[in-house]
Amino acid sequence: MIALVTSFVPAIIALVIIAGIGLGSYYFSSKKVILRALAKIPHKTLGSIRTNDLVKISGKALHAKEPLKAPLSKRDCVFYSITIEQKKNSGKHSHWKTLVKDEQFHDFFVDHRGEMVMIKPSHSPKNYITYLVSDKNTSSGTFNDPSLEFEALLRRYNIESTNFFGFNKQLRYSEGIIEVGEHITVSGIAKWKSFNEPIEGFPYSKILSLESEGKQKLIITDLPEAMEIQS
Repeated sequence: MIALVTSFVPAIIALVIIAGIGLGSYYFSSKKVILRALAKIPHKTLGSIRTNDLVKISGKALHAKEPLKAPLSKRDCVFYSITIEQKKNSGKHSHWKTLVKDEQFHDFFVDHRGEMVMIKPSHSPKNYITYLVSDKNTSSGTFNDPSLEFEALLRRYNIESTNFFGFNKQLRYSEGIIEVGEHITVSGIAKWKSFNEPIEGFPYSKILSLESEGKQKLIITDLPEAMEIQS
C-alpha cells in the first residue's frame, strides 16, 4: 500500500506544478494585469479631475488625424496591433514563433460624455501598455492556402507563404484595433492643457490630456470588462 502511494507522489507533484504554472500564466497575463490596475483607480467625474491625478476614463475613440487602415480588415482605426506567427516543429514538440509584432497608432481623442480627452501614445520611449481584443484572424497551412489578402500582407512583411519544397507554411495572423467610434478605456496621469489660440469647432480653452509619468504608463484597452469597471 505504501509503495502504491509512493508511486503516485511524482505524478501528484507534476500535476501541482503544471497547475501552478497555468494559474501563474493566467494571473500575470497582460489582460489580467491591466484589469487589476484599472480596478484600483477610483472613478472621478471630469470636473473633479486635477492635474497629476491618476485617472481612468471610458468613451468613444475619435481620430485627431487621418485614420489608419487596419492591415487586413482595412477598417478605419486610431491604433492597431498585429501578430504573424509560424508553427515550428522539433521532434515531438512544436511551438509558434513570432515573425512580426507590429503596433501603429496616431494621437487620438476619447469622447467621454461629450468632453474630449487627448491621448498621445509614443513608440520611443514606449509610454503605454495595451491589450486589444483580437477581432480579425486568419491562417494558412498544408491544405489551407492563404487568402489573396493574407498573401499580400505577408509580402508586405517579406514573408514567404511556402517553404523550399513549395508547401504552405503553417502561419497564423491576429489583428486587434481601436476602431474609430469604438468604446475604449484609457488611464494615465491627468494634465490640463491650455490653448494659446482657439481651435475651430472646439469651444473650450483647455483640454484634459492623459499622459505617462515615471513608472506610470498609459493603459489603453478595448476590453468590455474594463468598461464595466469604469461604470
